[in-house]
Amino acid sequence: QAQLVESGGGLVQAGGSLRLSCVASERTFDINLYTVGWFRQAPGKEREFVARINWSGTSPYVADSMKVRFTISRDSAKNTVFLQMNGLQPEDTARYYCAADSLPYLGHWSPLPSAYDYWGQGTQVTVSS
Repeated sequence: QAQLVESGGGLVQAGGSLRLSCVASERTFDINLYTVGWFRQAPGKEREFVARINWSGTSPYVADSMKVRFTISRDSAKNTVFLQMNGLQPEDTARYYCAADSLPYLGHWSPLPSAYDYWGQGTQVTVSS
């Protein structure tokens, strides 16, 4: 089962920025063919949808509560999906995961974790006040 790998997390002060990256761990998995989503999960809380982008990169979507500060994009030449996070706040502290839809191309176009089959181990984002 193909897996994804996230990077770019870390410790940042409130108001700071981070850019997370997501790549496939196996060359045989073409991440460019899939809708990719970002989710986050804080301790004791459910996994929360953050953003998703369709396979061609023409339809980025960020959850309403984060759309002013977060941007999702992808670079097909680098086989990478990015999550740019600006104006980070302590409440953004969580483990951030990327995931690829279970179906290529149009996929499910869903904010639900159940629509995604390929997951990474996550990268920790900690925002200090």
